[in-house]
Amino acid sequence: MMRKTLTALLLALTLPTLAMAMPEGGPHHGDGYRHGDRHGSRMFKDLDLSQEQQREIRKLMGEQMKSRHEITQRHLEKLPAAEQKAMQDELKAAKDKQHSTIRDLLNPEQQKAFDEHQKKMQERRAERAAFNAWKAEQASKAE
Repeated sequence: MMRKTLTALLLALTLPTLAMAMPEGGPHHGDGYRHGDRHGSRMFKDLDLSQEQQREIRKLMGEQMKSRHEITQRHLEKLPAAEQKAMQDELKAAKDKQHSTIRDLLNPEQQKAFDEHQKKMQERRAERAAFNAWKAEQASKAE
């Protein structure tokens, strides 16, 4: 049972990472899939969606991704600390390997752009973590 749970958690945590790993301008950019992208619109290609429908679908897909992340976090927190750390280490190793493999496929100019994008993503994550820490501190002061 624990093995199935860990496998499901790994899969759920990996999907957002894969989506975020796409270089800027890739299929997943901003708040969702752009109409006309090779990958993102494949499932909607034959539906001839209006701009409003495309916006709503992007919104729903974003909400679904956020919900999956929250569910994953909730179950991850129930694991013993050692298993949480092992899982996080394994996820980081898989992410690093994926980035390295992607980078190896790129020419030097693309590698530079990819590296810049990764740096920006790290900065955004650090800013978000700092903001969340500040928000938690403000909440504890208010109590």
